[in-house]
Amino acid sequence: MAVLIAKLVVAYLLGSLSGGLLLGRLRGLDIRRHGSGNAGGTNALRVAGWRFALAVVLIDVGKGALAAALGAWPSTPSPVDTGTAAAACVLAAAIGHCWPVWFGFRGGKGAATLVGGALVIAPSFAAAMFVAWILVIVATGYVGLATVVAACVFPLLVVGWDACCGDPGSGVSAFAFATAALVAWTHRGNLVRLRHGEEARFERARLFRRGGPR
Repeated sequence: MAVLIAKLVVAYLLGSLSGGLLLGRLRGLDIRRHGSGNAGGTNALRVAGWRFALAVVLIDVGKGALAAALGAWPSTPSPVDTGTAAAACVLAAAIGHCWPVWFGFRGGKGAATLVGGALVIAPSFAAAMFVAWILVIVATGYVGLATVVAACVFPLLVVGWDACCGDPGSGVSAFAFATAALVAWTHRGNLVRLRHGEEARFERARLFRRGGPR
């Protein structure tokens, strides 16, 4: 148990290393003071351009993957199997990303970090989630909505897989539902703005442009 707790603490601290805030410091920029006030990749794109945003996303995805690898690292004794430990560490990293100890507990929304973990824990499901994300983006232009839909697709995929093909793997089901819940919570402001017609669109990615606010 002590080893698992240590892994979770390390994963949280790793998650607290926010790509947007670390790279922003190198440029003398706190992206939380601009745009939406969020430290994630979407606001990084708005504030500092696609190259900066790409670097932010790669860091945030990478730390999710590292957290999964940390959790899966064999340790004896362990109260849970490696798959469950990997999922728990990814969630700890995502929590660190959202509420980073290094940056006053004000970070991003955790989606990229969760994707990084999903790429290690359940790569096929992660690919399907990415397809869902792209489809919603090109249909609506709403990045926040696309992220929430993709996260909610995850548990649906797991349930469907379990029904037709058997157990998707240790820890995957709990990880999928926790991912959907966390992403929905951190994007609740986006959903409220969407309901009131105030959510910003990413127009350059949107293919269907007739009707609706821009």
